[in-house]
Amino acid sequence: MENIDLDTLTPEQINFMLILHSGNARSKIIQAIREYREGNVQEADSLLAQSEEDLKVAHEIHFKMVQKEASGEKVDFALLLMHAEDHLMSTLTMKELVKELLELFKQKNL
Repeated sequence: MENIDLDTLTPEQINFMLILHSGNARSKIIQAIREYREGNVQEADSLLAQSEEDLKVAHEIHFKMVQKEASGEKVDFALLLMHAEDHLMSTLTMKELVKELLELFKQKNL
C-alpha cells in the first residue's frame, strides 16, 4: 500500500486521489462480475481481490482526512470532496453486493 502524506498535497489532489482509487476499484468490480458471467471464476475472484487493494488506499486517504479534522485541523469542504466521498461510498456498496452475488452464484452453480 502507498504511504500518502496528505500534507504535501492540495485538497484537489487529495480528492482526485480518492476518485482515482475508488474508480479503479469500481472498474475491477464491474469487470469481476463480467468475468464470472463468461465463466472465468478465478479471474473474477482475482479482480475482486485487486479491488480491495485499491480500496485500502482510498480508505487510508479517507481515514487521514478524518484524523486531521478530528485533531482540529480544518478540512475544506467542496463539491469535489462530496463527489469523491460519494464515489468511494458507492464503490464500497457495489463491492459488497457483487461479492455476495458471486458467492450466491457459486452456491447455486450459476
